[in-house]
This record gives sequence, C-alpha cells and structure tokens, in this order.
Amino acid sequence: MIMRYPVNIEEDGTNLFVSFPDIPEALTCGDDLADAKAMGYDALLTAFSMYFDDESKEIPLPGDTVTEHYIDIPASVAAKILLLNAMVRSGVSRSELGRRVGIQKQNVKQLLDVYHATKIDTIEKALSNLGYELILTAA
Repeated sequence: MIMRYPVNIEEDGTNLFVSFPDIPEALTCGDDLADAKAMGYDALLTAFSMYFDDESKEIPLPGDTVTEHYIDIPASVAAKILLLNAMVRSGVSRSELGRRVGIQKQNVKQLLDVYHATKIDTIEKALSNLGYELILTAA
C-alpha cells in the first residue's frame, strides 16, 4: 500500500513554501528542498492529527494532481487514515470501535494516533470489525 500526497513547493523569498492540494490545512516552509520535504511531512502528520481529533470528517486521500514532488506516507499511518475514514463512513465512535475490537480506551487512543507505532495486525483487525479488508501489495 502506498499513499503518496502531491506537494507544491514554491520559492517564497529566501524560503520554500510548501502546500498540499489534497490537505489544505498542511502548510509550512523550508530552507531548501530537503528541509521543505521534511517540514511538509511533519505538516501532513499534524493535519492528519487534527482530523483524528475531530473524528467527523474523512481525511482526503491523495488525488490525481500531478506535481514535481510527492510525500510518501508510511504504511502504518496510511492504514490508520483508512481506519479513520471507515469509522466516519460507518458512524462508529472510538468507544464503539474499542468494544468491537476488544481493546481498552487507552489502546484505542493509541490506535488512532499517527505518532504512535501500532502493529499492522491491530489496525487490520479494527478495519475488519468495520467490514473492511486491509490489502497490501508490493511493487
């Protein structure tokens, strides 16, 4: 599974301004291209966290926008995004998810935290309990 977000990187005086067509909340800047991409990744995770805190809106998946640069999201974070989107579509709360999966409130909080490492098996089990299947591919 690969989740690759297109990123716009534009010169803004002495810095590079970073924005994402699919995630308008993620804005940042960097000193050079490497810094801009690193800051862009951090801005994406911060924006994703806002969606997880809100729990009422799906996180937009990467669109077909063609840009020169992309930010790849790790599989574990991508799976958590798919889980949140499944929860929103299904109208399932954190507490209901915990009940269905058989995990405590603290573990649900960690499961839905993009900064917390979670076993992919746990995310897969949660998706399964919502009627979804996690499919990974290698290319």
